[in-house]
Amino acid sequence: MESSSDDHHMMNKAGKKSEVVGGNKVLDGSDIMELVGNEEVFSTFVDHKFQELDLDKDGKLSVKELQPAVADIGTALGLPAQGSSPDSDHIYSEAVMGECASQKVGGANFSKRVLNEFTHGKQGNVSKKEFQVVLSDILIGMATGLKRDPVVILRMDGEDLLEFINGPSFESDAMTIFSQVESTEKGSIRDCMKKALTLLTVDHGMPPTDSWVTSNVIEPILQSCPESALEQPFSQDVFLNKFKQIVERVVHKLQEQPVIVAHSEQTFDGSGIKRLLSNKFELDKTLDGAVKDVPRDKNGKLFKEYLRVALDLVAPAAGLPPIGAVDQMDKIVNEVLRMIEADDGKMVDEEEFKKLMREVLGSIMLQLEGSAINVSSNSVIHEPLATSSTLLTPTPTTTS
Repeated sequence: MESSSDDHHMMNKAGKKSEVVGGNKVLDGSDIMELVGNEEVFSTFVDHKFQELDLDKDGKLSVKELQPAVADIGTALGLPAQGSSPDSDHIYSEAVMGECASQKVGGANFSKRVLNEFTHGKQGNVSKKEFQVVLSDILIGMATGLKRDPVVILRMDGEDLLEFINGPSFESDAMTIFSQVESTEKGSIRDCMKKALTLLTVDHGMPPTDSWVTSNVIEPILQSCPESALEQPFSQDVFLNKFKQIVERVVHKLQEQPVIVAHSEQTFDGSGIKRLLSNKFELDKTLDGAVKDVPRDKNGKLFKEYLRVALDLVAPAAGLPPIGAVDQMDKIVNEVLRMIEADDGKMVDEEEFKKLMREVLGSIMLQLEGSAINVSSNSVIHEPLATSSTLLTPTPTTTS
């Protein structure tokens, strides 16, 4: 089968950069929507992927054959692994509404939910048509999350860190770090250096110090330093001298082995709630869906304490994070629920429950309009973007 150059161009764009800012890739979902929205191109794309996954060539995909594609979805889009960052996990939740939208689930549970969407919870095989419909829904859901909260893919190659070392703020920032280290570390200069490096941020040009960065960047650098240089007593002068030397080594390490970081920023200012409250049809539909999953007694009444559960269910539609993901938001939610006495043990009928939900959303909106919450996160992507996934790239074809 031969595909046009336009087809290949469109398929190659999905999951790749939507925009380039300062050399960094910005994933905003627009290319995914462009791919899914072009019926002819998406159909060709699905044909390629289906043939690639259908190992036994029986025209259907078994659960085993689907698993690689499901596990590949986030990686294909250049996202951090599911479960590694609460601030970007909501994008996975957008993909599969229902349980996944209201629970802080790990990657395994996300994959299980996606498989259930494909197979409808059964162990049966999946036709090409079913594969196309569900894959479209999942990609559109992820694109929706990326449109609202774009993810910037940073290539940290030491350039920004070198600029920081040679810049005017290095000494003052180093002194601040020294003060923080001094109050917590009483060991050798080696221990203090390890702690100090974790206090450098992405703004300085340092990747987040997760376990991978620690074992592949920080530890090798510290181990390469002479023992005598790192076993000296801890003092301000010794710290400033050695800290700059160590950071320079980090620069060289990043130049040799750049680290890819997914950066996301979210602003919760109540605008999402305002949009939902102003659309009666969407609001009623959202509340109906949330209330449907709330336990009732034999008379159909609901405990007020389940308002928290219901709020978590409507969070994606209201532009709110899952409960437990953002501390500042949790404080607002807890205060609003306390004001309406959500934990008084009383039961209400469905209409009263929905009325309370509207009040809760309205109160949260007012607080956010008065003082918005800004959250940023940085997560290391451990696989090279160019080779991490084949899900959203076309299968090579030959021209006869």
